[in-house]
Amino acid sequence: MLRVRERKPIESWLTDMDGVLVHEGEPVPGAPEFVNRLRSSGKPFLILTNNSIYTARDLQARLRRIGFDVPESAIWTSALATAEFLDTQRPGGTAYVIGEAGLTTAMHEVGYILTDTEPDYVVLGETRTYSFEAITTAIRLINDGARFICTNPDATGPSNEGALPACGAVAALISKATGIEPYFIGKPNPMMMRSALNSIDAHSETTAMIGDRMDTDVLCGLEAGLETILVLSGISTTADVERYPYRPSRIIPSVAHLINEV
Repeated sequence: MLRVRERKPIESWLTDMDGVLVHEGEPVPGAPEFVNRLRSSGKPFLILTNNSIYTARDLQARLRRIGFDVPESAIWTSALATAEFLDTQRPGGTAYVIGEAGLTTAMHEVGYILTDTEPDYVVLGETRTYSFEAITTAIRLINDGARFICTNPDATGPSNEGALPACGAVAALISKATGIEPYFIGKPNPMMMRSALNSIDAHSETTAMIGDRMDTDVLCGLEAGLETILVLSGISTTADVERYPYRPSRIIPSVAHLINEV
């Protein structure tokens, strides 16, 4: 008989931001109360995002404006995870970076030198102004031997006017030109989840991951050994779940339904 091991009580929480706490620039109903409960409980938690454009401080300010009171230290981005990863691989290295302040600041803070002269890495992040010149430079540097890192695999990002090409799409262009595939750091790479767990000294067997996407949040949490909670306030629907060969631990309408569990 197959025995399913019961999970231990949740002692730490990881949650995606867009689609879980925030939807189209507004707080999801009950989300500020959920975050307040997390803070008052004293349990370790992190708000995760694959978006590498903004620093944690930027995101803290954006969240504060719409009713969330979270410390800067409770926000973990793919830019921070990328910088931490590179710091473990080649401490004090060099990189040619395509991205915004969220990524360049994180790279500087771990001691990396940003250069277009024989860098150890080409690091591709999110930006709203991808430059053909910068992409061309990246292609030439990779052809000359630079290692190719990408903050996240998202092919598109949202905007008020519709979808925008994002990191994954530009990475595909560079890969087509060089024949080199990047190493992606952000979700669904469990590396993102592991680095988040380490930053709050949490353990996978007592941590839950809340997300709104089956292909990133749930997959990432599953592969990192976490309890996975899919909320229906963002991208994925109940019907979408049936299309995947894996399932979340549970499905709920929104984080408002978790307030009493914290």
